Order: sequence, then C-alpha cells, then structure tokens
Amino acid sequence: MSYILIIEDDTRVSELINRVLVEEGYKTSLVTDGDKAKDIVFQATFDLIITDIILPKTDGIQLVKFFRASGIQTPILMLTALGTTDDKVEGFDAGADDYLVKPFEIRELLARVKALLKRNQSQTTETYVLKYDDLELNLKTKIFKRNGLEISLTPKEFNFLEYLMQNPERVLSKAEIAKEVWNTHFDTGTNFIDVYVNYLRKKIDRDYEHKLIHTKSGMGFMLKRES
Repeated sequence: MSYILIIEDDTRVSELINRVLVEEGYKTSLVTDGDKAKDIVFQATFDLIITDIILPKTDGIQLVKFFRASGIQTPILMLTALGTTDDKVEGFDAGADDYLVKPFEIRELLARVKALLKRNQSQTTETYVLKYDDLELNLKTKIFKRNGLEISLTPKEFNFLEYLMQNPERVLSKAEIAKEVWNTHFDTGTNFIDVYVNYLRKKIDRDYEHKLIHTKSGMGFMLKRES
C-alpha cells in the first residue's frame, strides 16, 4: 500500500483529496501547514508527497527545497491556483516532479498520482545519497564524505549519522535515538549515546571551523548549521 503525504490548508480541498485517495486504497497523512510537514516527513517513509504552494508558515516552494536539501527524494506533486509558466518553472526548479493547477478534475489527480508512483517504483538507482551542508552520506556504498573528503565510520556511527541527517535541524532526544538507531529503550544509567556523539564529533567536526553536531542541554542532540 502506497503511503501519501497531503499538505494542504484548504479544508475542502484537503478532505476531498484525502477521501478520494483512501477510497482508491492508498494510506494517507494530512497536514495543513509547511512547518508541520517538515516534522512529519521524517517520521515515516512516504511514497508520494502532494503539496499546495500557498501554505501557512512555510510555503510550498520553500518546503520542497527543504525536502530536497535534506536528501528526501520522494516524488512531489504540487497543487496550486498559480498556473503561469514562471510558476511552474519555479516549482520544478525547487525540486517538484509534477504540477497540477486548481481547479482540477479528480480523474486527472489520480492519473498524476498513479504515474508518479509507478515511475518511482520502476526507477532503479545506483546510489541513494543524503546531503546536508557539506556532508554527503551514500546509503548504498556506505561512504561518508565531508567537504568532499571521505571519512571512515563504523556501522553504528554510520547509522547514527544517517538518522541525524534524516532529521536535520530537529532536536532528537536520547530516548528517540536509542529507539530508532539502537532499537532499544534508553537507560538513564548509561551514556552510550553521549559516547557515540563524541565519536562522530571527532570525525566530523574536529577538523572544521563550523560545527554541525550540537548538544541541547537536557533535551538531546541535533544536526544544524551554526548561525
């Protein structure tokens, strides 16, 4: 079952899209603003993202740019009342895969959805790369680079960094890291996560002026560019 994220603040439109997709057998999640979308997109693996351009907080163009900069390669279908060529070019340049102008027919929406899902499922790629700032993590070859220079990581360091890069600029608690990276509950009597944070800092940040791994006292850790 394909999982589709719908990002739309118009209640009438969002409920219609959601109902139609569910009736077609798709699993869906619905959010109404760009900031919420930034959070939920890292909480599950989506097969398709449908987003409006005009959204509260973070608009669709900036949202798509954020997804792509974060290494998310999920196909994106943009919905908007803005239908000029310049608008479409801006959407595609941001990283969208397709564009549908409102008002649209449900049959056309479903056709676009099916086409994007089919194309995504049939595509075979040699590599899948997460990128953030000057970090590059290849999930297929297991090669990590910073500023173009390859840095050796242990398997667990790699998995830990992968999780950080999948959730950039978001504070991750020790309990969340323990569950998602180590598949265990966090024991407050241990400091293994702190140890691995130090391992990564020595390899990733020590030789660079701007640091990327930050500690948020009493909260956890995050991957973030220094302001």
